[in-house]
Amino acid sequence: MSPLVPPGLALALLWLWLALRLARESHARTIARAAYFDAVRPLFQSAENRLQPTGFPRMTGRRGGLAFDLQAIPDTLTFRKLPALWVLVTLPEPLPLHATLDLMARPSGNEPFTRFAALPQSLPTPPELPRDVAIRTDDTTRIPPPDLIAAHADLFHDPRVKELVLSPRGLRIVILAEEADRGRYLIFREAEMGRMPLPPSRLEPLLDRLAALRQDVTAWGDPR
Repeated sequence: MSPLVPPGLALALLWLWLALRLARESHARTIARAAYFDAVRPLFQSAENRLQPTGFPRMTGRRGGLAFDLQAIPDTLTFRKLPALWVLVTLPEPLPLHATLDLMARPSGNEPFTRFAALPQSLPTPPELPRDVAIRTDDTTRIPPPDLIAAHADLFHDPRVKELVLSPRGLRIVILAEEADRGRYLIFREAEMGRMPLPPSRLEPLLDRLAALRQDVTAWGDPR
């Protein structure tokens, strides 16, 4: 008895079904990534998105009279245990600093979003910070005093906070927003991230922290 569907036709139908499924998933991925910052837009008085080559947006907006910049950077380098999605929250407002101070939790030297490794001078980790936080600068004589940093050390109590940067050009906090699903990545090498928008509850404390830190640095000034 001959089969109801010839093998060649069955194989063609299977390939067609797979192609349609991949197309739908690709379309859904494109829409989800482009909307990654949509949920946090109400936190700003005005906000603008620019789509990046990764498919994720870059958002700029104003809050409390200050300009903020948000970036989502996927990190799929093979030496990571799991692909990661980093979010860079930047307050690019000039500060009375003449040196950069960079605090990095668990630095590997391969982070794609930082110039931490290029800063020439290392500093000891103060007791207020977790022991896995490393500190580098380009001028130890121009950095803010230890008590200013200690006042914000609790930021690193959150294990998803990766980096804090203080520089003459502004401030930045980097967080690990998401990691790829371990099972799907190990079996299928699928590194899909950004399906759900960044929640306002995750971002708002970081915006407030940067504003408070800027106020502290401005009050301290530069002891030249």
